[in-house]
Amino acid sequence: MNQNLIKTFQERGYFSQCTDIEKLATILNSKKIKLYIGFDCTAESLHVGSLLQIMCLRLFQKFGHTPIVLLGGGTTLVGDPSGKEETRKILTSKEIDKNTKGIQKVFTQFLDSKKNKFIFLNNKKWLTKINYVNFLRDYGKHFTINKMLTFDSVKLRLDREQSLSFLEFNYMILQAYDFLELNNKYDCLLQIGGSDQWGNIINGIELIRRVNGKESYGLTTPLITNSSGTKMGKTEKGAIWLDAKMTSPYDYWQFWRNVDDADVIKYLKLFTEIPTEVIDGYKKDNKNINDLKIILANETTKILHGNESASTAETTAKKTFQDKSFGDDLPKIKFNKKEFKKGISLNALIIQINFAKSNGEYRRNIQNRAYKLNNEIVTEEKKIITLIDFKDKDILKISFGKKQHVLIHLID
Repeated sequence: MNQNLIKTFQERGYFSQCTDIEKLATILNSKKIKLYIGFDCTAESLHVGSLLQIMCLRLFQKFGHTPIVLLGGGTTLVGDPSGKEETRKILTSKEIDKNTKGIQKVFTQFLDSKKNKFIFLNNKKWLTKINYVNFLRDYGKHFTINKMLTFDSVKLRLDREQSLSFLEFNYMILQAYDFLELNNKYDCLLQIGGSDQWGNIINGIELIRRVNGKESYGLTTPLITNSSGTKMGKTEKGAIWLDAKMTSPYDYWQFWRNVDDADVIKYLKLFTEIPTEVIDGYKKDNKNINDLKIILANETTKILHGNESASTAETTAKKTFQDKSFGDDLPKIKFNKKEFKKGISLNALIIQINFAKSNGEYRRNIQNRAYKLNNEIVTEEKKIITLIDFKDKDILKISFGKKQHVLIHLID
């Protein structure tokens, strides 16, 4: 079965590089191992940009291996320079602890807590206890500045003559030490990370070899971009979070429903568990692209939010776009009924619900016929919203373009 793990990993598009793919495949076929991915705690949750790594952990767990989720309570204090043009914002310990708790919730949705139960660890536990002089004597001797300067996270910043602090320069050493710690205490044999982490992973493998005399392995995933070449997971409204409080199940469903046509087959392989032969069949059968987008939206939403949320989101979308009625899962904003007795200008309301950032943007959108009230296009720039505009149980649907909708719900 584990022979198929590497094959599945490659077929689904997860594979970028491996330090020794043949040896790793042999080991995976002969025994169950522990593997890890690290997640720094720079926000209150993870967003879709981290989903590929999470799906990798999920795949390995389904094949019987034990994932270690390493939360970077310690490394976040330093900040990973990879892929950044400037130093990350330095967070306080209190902020990092809060973020750690939020991120931890994400994995309970994606990983099995019963069979080969995954392990939660926080590198704050050991990194904050390091004696700096002893650490330099014991481990600093294994790293050369010459080699560290060749890694992309450092080289790109220096080539562009952008500042790289000594604090950030230490990050790769701390990440290498993490792998050594996990190898020592948990017999962790494999680190997985994005392709931008290749150099850091190699550092850890070499440190384990020099300190313990053991072999370990590294596996990286490709950088996922959409058809326009931009990093996936960001929209005009911001990041797509893996937390229902930050991105509602409906908005999450809509994100996947609205991906570019050219990305649908690729995303079905990366972010769902539909067998690859079935997905390839969709392509051969020339299945309707909009039907495939609904499959993608349903399957991704099921994994994160459950079957019921996925079904509700699809029903809401159908009511909103096809029936032009009110879906139960549309975002709702509550207002006191008293506020609309005298009336509120549509301009002010639009800015308040973030469908425009300024009066000028509002006017341009009106001229472009971008707003609808209860599915009717608004052309009156100075329109005043009163109680007369509300229908069906004191609800007013405001639409911006084809994809953004909000229900204004009146309360007494």
